[in-house]
Amino acid sequence: MKFYQKEIVLPRFERGYHLITELLRKEMPEITSISIGQFQAFIKHTSASLTINENADPTVRMDFETHINKMIPENMPYYKHDYEGSDDMPAHIKSSMLGCQVLIPITKGELNLGTWQGIYLGEHRNYGGNRKIVITVFGV
Repeated sequence: MKFYQKEIVLPRFERGYHLITELLRKEMPEITSISIGQFQAFIKHTSASLTINENADPTVRMDFETHINKMIPENMPYYKHDYEGSDDMPAHIKSSMLGCQVLIPITKGELNLGTWQGIYLGEHRNYGGNRKIVITVFGV
């Protein structure tokens, strides 16, 4: 069994959903040495998320942003945690709802994603800054 792990720092992304599949894959070329295994990406932040969804049509990512902002609006009078602005608490809720990690099978040295699947970074802050992701790959 082989194990590889690396922590990377993503460049700053604007608020919204961004495909980062290829960026993560390039950061962990050891994937090609795994016949059967797992790829895990974990984001070390509470106001951003990782999820898997449509990788072809960018309007899907735009619709994600629009819909989740309607589900979890800013400036709600019952939010107590707003020290860093009106996007502070909504960003934490969005992060918990979508999750902080993805786990993808590795088959024959490749991420075994569906034809239309890609890894999204959900940036939920207006000024989120650089984001740290731990990538762990293991298998035989």
